[in-house]
Amino acid sequence: MAQGDVLLPISSRIIPNPAGHVPTLTLLSSPDWEDYELIDSGSGLKLERYGKVTLVRPGAEAIWQPALPQKAWDAAQVVFEPSPEENGGHWVTRKPYESRWKMEYKGLTFWSQTTASRHLGVFPEQASQWDWAAELIRSAHRPIRVLNLFGYTGLATLSAARAGARVTHVDASKKVIGWARENQALSGLEDRPIRWIVDDALKFVRREIRRGSQYEGLILDPPKFGRGPKGEVWEFYKLLPDLLHDCQKLLSPQPLFIMLTGYAVKASGLTLYYALDEITRRIGGAITAGELVLAERSAGRLLSTAVFACWQAG
Repeated sequence: MAQGDVLLPISSRIIPNPAGHVPTLTLLSSPDWEDYELIDSGSGLKLERYGKVTLVRPGAEAIWQPALPQKAWDAAQVVFEPSPEENGGHWVTRKPYESRWKMEYKGLTFWSQTTASRHLGVFPEQASQWDWAAELIRSAHRPIRVLNLFGYTGLATLSAARAGARVTHVDASKKVIGWARENQALSGLEDRPIRWIVDDALKFVRREIRRGSQYEGLILDPPKFGRGPKGEVWEFYKLLPDLLHDCQKLLSPQPLFIMLTGYAVKASGLTLYYALDEITRRIGGAITAGELVLAERSAGRLLSTAVFACWQAG
C-alpha cells in the first residue's frame, strides 16, 4: 500500500452482480443423525462414530487442537493411515470390528464398510441435502424424474425414490452400483422405479440428450478426479463446465431442483453458485450455496467437508 491509502470496510468493496444482489453463503449441517457423529476433531484428523464403529480418518480442515484427551482417540477401533500419494493409505485395526455393518437414517438402511479410498459408503454431511430434495419431490404433487450422476452407494437416489421420484442412477463403478442395489434391498425399496447405470457421466448425459430425455431434478456429486468404466478421465475443473452445460439441455419445461456438491477441490460456495446461476438464470428460481459442515460433539466446532450449491424452482 502507498502512504495515505485507506482500507475501506469489506462491505464497501463488494460489487453487486447484474441481478442487483450479492450471494449469501450458507453453512449446511445434518443434525438428525442417530447412527453417525463427529466425536472430536483436530490436528488434521476426525474421530467419528459410524453406527457402532469408532474410527479415525484424515480431516485436513481441522487445523485446531482436539478437545478430547488422547485416551478418547486411542479408543477408536480402526484408524486410516494415509500414504504420501494422494488418496493413498491403509486401515489399521486397533480393536476387532465387523468388516461390514448396517446403518440407518430416517428409515433408510444401508451398508457401511472401510474401503481403500478411506470412505465408508456414506457421506453423513449430505443427509440434509437428501431431506431437501425429498421434500421438494413430495410437495410437487406431480411426476418427478431425477438424474443422479456420480451416484455412489445410492443414498440420495433411495431418498428421492422413496419420496416418489423415478430415478436414474449413474456411476462409473460396477462394484459401487452393486453396493447401491444392496442398499435398495435393505431399505425395502426394491419396487421403486430406479434405473441403475454403469457409465461415464458425461457420455451418458450426451446420449440422453440425443434420446430427448428430460428430468425435473438433477443431482451431481462429481469427484476431483476419477475414471469412467472404459478408462475415461474425469477432472473437476476441466469437465464440470461442459457437464453442466449439457445437463441444462436435460431439464424439463418444469424443472424442480439441481443439487451440486464438490469435495476436495479448491473451490468455494461462490464457485458453484455462479456455475448454477449460469445455467438457470433464464428460468428463475433461487440458489443456495455454501459449505457442508459436521458439528462436533466435543466442542461444537463446525468442520467444513465440502462446498455445495442447490437451485430450486421459484
